[in-house]
Amino acid sequence: MTDYRALSSALVDIAKQAGDAILKHYEGVVSIEIKADNSPVTDADIAAHTIITNALKKLTPDIPIISEENDAFLHFSELPNRFWLVDPLDGTKSFIKKTGEFTVNIGLIEEKKPVMGVVYVPVKGDMYYTGDDGAAYQKMYNHPKPRKIQVRSPAKDGVVVVASHSHRTPETDAYIKTLKVKELISAASSLKFCVIAAGGADVYPRMGPTMEWDTAAAHAILEAAGGSVCTLEGAPFTYGKPDFKNGYFIARGARV
Repeated sequence: MTDYRALSSALVDIAKQAGDAILKHYEGVVSIEIKADNSPVTDADIAAHTIITNALKKLTPDIPIISEENDAFLHFSELPNRFWLVDPLDGTKSFIKKTGEFTVNIGLIEEKKPVMGVVYVPVKGDMYYTGDDGAAYQKMYNHPKPRKIQVRSPAKDGVVVVASHSHRTPETDAYIKTLKVKELISAASSLKFCVIAAGGADVYPRMGPTMEWDTAAAHAILEAAGGSVCTLEGAPFTYGKPDFKNGYFIARGARV
């Protein structure tokens, strides 16, 4: 496996540039179109996509880029072993509603596993990323130095579960009932992984549809912080499926 961790600082800069472009659109009138899959896309999605893909092509010209906002994967007869997975604006509906709950996600996949990633929250200015030392980091707005983050061990009186209010399913609720839950909290998009990576929660069950570009970057960060993501059967959660559609998964900190 090639060590691409030295790309960490460049990846953080690219995510910040994309986030700045998103905020310029966020502060004005949002132009919305509906894609073939009936999901919305805005000028901000396209602007961030253009910035990220152009920068990655210069940074790693030999690595293909799979973005939510392109159809490059349709041209691969066989997916390469190494590729970028990009969601330029994860949480477009939240962006349109101006809730602030959206992120920029850039992840690198090698041999079906996420090996590095960055998740940026433009409205808050918070950055989560894998460092060049292989650890996970969080850089908060107005704090000059990033801090290393790590998952925690669950408390004896119960676990903190992070889940979505808008994407909960009966299967998710059924799984949560099997746990000794101390608290149930919500977080947006890929930030659910990051909350666990930073020691703010213990488990994130997702029994509902997601795409690989939704999870790859945050998955890499969680693993760098000592956590894991697996299928409901306990198998490793992998990437590079023909349709890029994820199955159900459970993201954990220290083993629950």
